[in-house]
Amino acid sequence: MKKLHLPIMIEVDEDGYFIVSCPVFKGCHSYGETIDEAVENIKEVIDMCL
Repeated sequence: MKKLHLPIMIEVDEDGYFIVSCPVFKGCHSYGETIDEAVENIKEVIDMCL
């Protein structure tokens, strides 16, 4: 299986959650209480977008 290297953007909302999005795919967003959790969640969403 090949690895894809896609850009992601990480922001922190007013409640302290990390909001992650992949600008390559429209509507590809997720979040998490930690950066690690948010990154793992966005990986799952990217898989669904593919």
